[in-house]
Amino acid sequence: MNTKLVLIIGGPGSGKTTIINELIAKGYTCYPEISREVTKKAQEKGIDQLFLTEPLLFSQLLLEGRIDQHRNAAEEDAPVVFIDRGIPDVLAYMHYKGDAYPESFDMACKNHLYHQIFLLPPWENIYISDEQRYESFEQANLIHRYLVDTYKGYGFEFIAVESCVYKQKLQSGIGCDSTVILNVTVNKKQYENVEATICQGSYYEFTGVKYYTNTIHSDTLP
Repeated sequence: MNTKLVLIIGGPGSGKTTIINELIAKGYTCYPEISREVTKKAQEKGIDQLFLTEPLLFSQLLLEGRIDQHRNAAEEDAPVVFIDRGIPDVLAYMHYKGDAYPESFDMACKNHLYHQIFLLPPWENIYISDEQRYESFEQANLIHRYLVDTYKGYGFEFIAVESCVYKQKLQSGIGCDSTVILNVTVNKKQYENVEATICQGSYYEFTGVKYYTNTIHSDTLP
């Protein structure tokens, strides 16, 4: 089976884990983020923040784990696998810290491709720091920019997703208060320009319509 590998990326606290958990609940095959597991194991050994004290070791462990995820996901008996963070995330964080890394890190990004990538933006309303997530929201914004630059640097394209939550309290007919929550996700518009040159007497077909003369036409694709 040609399994489609779909990444969900974004800075800390942007809602990636929540989306992965919801996809799992709906029966999709998903691979969770592994950095928390690496950090937790280090903390159990007395290293509070491995990423800060030994960034290269931390990144090497992440790289190995995400390469394993990529290989295992591609072998899944499922049409699509969702993965929380990808291999280029490792380099994006090292760029953010200003740390050097061996050529093998760069080659890992070039040799492991993904079919589709969704990018979640920083979302201050849901951002929470904890024992594994030490960054401030300002730092999360900066990491987001490094993620965008790093993925683009390897030729990856992604779909930027914007989200928001609206809450409204309503009163029922019998006087009880209820809360209605509307979660809106807006996918940014994507545009593609197509230029075609034809010989006199021929035509160019676009979305089922034949054009014989000079024209500019736009259409919305499904």
